[in-house]
Amino acid sequence: MAVSSHIPLAERVRPKTLEEFIGQEHLVGAGKVLEQMVHSHKAHSIIFWGPPGVGKTTLAQIVAHSLDMPFFTLSAIDSGVKDVRAVIEQARKAGHALLFIDEIHRFNKAQQDSLLGAVEKGIITLIGATTENPSFEVISALLSRCQVYVLKPLTEDHLKALVEQAMEKDSWLNEQNLNMVEWEALIQLSGGDARRLLNLTELVASSMPEGIKNVTNELVVDIVQQKMALYDKSGEQHYDIISAFIKSVRGSDPNAAVYWLARMIEGGEDPKFIARRMVILASEDIGNANPNALLLATSCFQAVELIGYPECRIILSQTATYLASSAKSNAAYMAINNAQALVSKTGDLPVPLQIRNAPTGLMKKMDYGKGYKYAHDHPGNFVEQEFLPDKISGTKLYDPGNNATETRLREYLKHCWKDKYGY
Repeated sequence: MAVSSHIPLAERVRPKTLEEFIGQEHLVGAGKVLEQMVHSHKAHSIIFWGPPGVGKTTLAQIVAHSLDMPFFTLSAIDSGVKDVRAVIEQARKAGHALLFIDEIHRFNKAQQDSLLGAVEKGIITLIGATTENPSFEVISALLSRCQVYVLKPLTEDHLKALVEQAMEKDSWLNEQNLNMVEWEALIQLSGGDARRLLNLTELVASSMPEGIKNVTNELVVDIVQQKMALYDKSGEQHYDIISAFIKSVRGSDPNAAVYWLARMIEGGEDPKFIARRMVILASEDIGNANPNALLLATSCFQAVELIGYPECRIILSQTATYLASSAKSNAAYMAINNAQALVSKTGDLPVPLQIRNAPTGLMKKMDYGKGYKYAHDHPGNFVEQEFLPDKISGTKLYDPGNNATETRLREYLKHCWKDKYGY
C-alpha cells in the first residue's frame, strides 16, 4: 500500500491547538501557563527544554499561531548571524515579531549575542527549543530575559494516545483499519520520541502484508528491520555512530575512533555534543588510570566552545586519539555505582561524631568533632580513624584498576589501611 502524501505522518497530524496537544499537562492544562498565554494573546520570550520528540516545536507553533504578529523560524543547524540580522530587520519594519529558533543550543556566543539587543528592545519575542540544559548552552544575558519551561518525557499512555489520535485524524492512516494488538515494540523502537513513533507507525502501516490488519510486536520488528533505511536514517545513525565512537575509544582503537569522529563531523554533528561525550568518557572509562585524560577532555570542550567548526575538528581529533590510546579503568565509575547502591540499601546512616562539624558551643558539648585527628599533624600526612558510619565500617567501594597509576594508588591505600579494606 502506498502513502498518499509525501508529507510525513508526524507533520500531517501535528496539533494546531492546545486542545489537540497530548502530554505536558503541567504547561498546557486548564489554567496552566501556556493555556493562559494562548488565550490572552500575550507572549514573553520562552525557552522550551526537553528531550527530542516531546512537543517543543509544536508548542512553539501553537503559541505563535495564537498571536497576531509576524512569525519567523530559524534552525540553529543551518542559520548564522546574517540570517538572525535579516529577521531582526524585518521585525523592526513590522514593529514586532515572534522568532522561533530550533536547537538554540547550537548557536554560538556571537550568534546569541546578535539576538540580545532585539529581545531587550522588544523587537523580537523569542521562542527557543533545546535538548540541552540552557543554563550551560544559552548566554546568561539572553537566558535572563527568557522563561524556561521544562518538557517532560512522554509516558506510554501519551504515546498510545498519539497513535490513536493519528489513526483518527489522518485520512490515509484511517483507511488502513489497523488493529493495534501489541504496543511494546512500537513504543520501545520510538525511544519516547513522538515524531519517530508516528513515522514508525506510517512505515508499519505502509508495509503490512496483504490482508493483515493486526499489528503485533513480531510484525513491527520484522518490518522495521527490513525497511529501516527508509525511516529516520539520520536519527538512527546519530545514536549508532556516537555508540561506535565511544566503544572504539573504550576499546583503545584510535584509528576507529578518528574514523567515527570524521563520520560525525561530515554529518554535521554538534561539536559540543562530541566534546561533552569525551569528557564523560575520560572519567567513566579512563579515570585514575590517567587523570590527565579528564583535563584534556575538559580543555577540549572549552576550546570547541571558543573556536567552533571547522578548526575545532583538529582539537576533537587530538583528544579522541589521546583518549583511545590511554590506559583504561572504570574503577571510579564502579565506585560511585557501588556507593549509590549502598546508600539506597542502608539509607541515611549517621555521620560518625568525630568527623561532624561543630560550629556552635552546643554541638561541641554534644561531642561533635571530638576525637578528630588532623591528618597533616601525623607522619606521612595520614592517621587511621573511622570515616564511614559504624554499620558499614570496612566496606570497600573503590577498587583500583590493574594499571600502572592505580597500582601505585592501591599500594598507597594498602600501606595506609593495612587489611581494613582488603587492598
